[in-house]
Amino acid sequence: MIRDGLQTKNEAIHSFLMIGQSNMAGRGDFGDVSAIDNDSCFMLRMGRWQKMSEPINPDRSIFGGNWHSGISLAASFADEAAVRLNWKVGLIPCADGGTRIDQWMPGEVLYDHALFMAKLAMRSSVFSGILWHQGESDCHTDETLYAHKSKFITMITALRKDLQAEHVPLLIGELSENISDRWNVAARPFIMNRQYHEIAEQLPICGVVSADELTLKSDGIHFDSASLRVFGKRYFEAYSRLLCQP
Repeated sequence: MIRDGLQTKNEAIHSFLMIGQSNMAGRGDFGDVSAIDNDSCFMLRMGRWQKMSEPINPDRSIFGGNWHSGISLAASFADEAAVRLNWKVGLIPCADGGTRIDQWMPGEVLYDHALFMAKLAMRSSVFSGILWHQGESDCHTDETLYAHKSKFITMITALRKDLQAEHVPLLIGELSENISDRWNVAARPFIMNRQYHEIAEQLPICGVVSADELTLKSDGIHFDSASLRVFGKRYFEAYSRLLCQP
């Protein structure tokens, strides 16, 4: 049983906020990869910590087609952090598929929900990081693409301030640069990724996670289960590098 009022760093749950759109929520197919079974990994449910199981972030139907909630990159991230750092790790699922950066701005429902859930988690955990993956929905036009950078900086700066966590590590995942032509994004994911690297140079304690050579499902936009497992491990490697910064 998880105790309230945890006293030491090793005993405490280290919590991580999951925000962004569907590739953070996770659309990996069940059965394509082995389940992660780690007694040190948890997820927030009804304001309490429960043992982690997938789907962690059920923002859509759990079964059916390419659009179901499923395997997430956050699971392998949590597993790596628990094993490598000897931590208890808790995930705060707040990602929502198909959302634009405008929907994550301060005062919008998704921002307020993430803020509320993170503050709720902080009652019984050490808030230790923000995991972000979003941008595909802002790659449909040049206008939304080039407005993304300043809006993201405004949003994440406000979120850190509202959480009194200005120096908590922030991890941004790259978009796939192999999204199918049917999604009408052209070369914009490449430009979005470049913007994220520029953001990481401007924001404190921020890292960008490579999506190089990760593969997509047949829908041509969502990472498949095996790639999400790899992606989560890359998120942890980026996180560990941030921890080593002076």
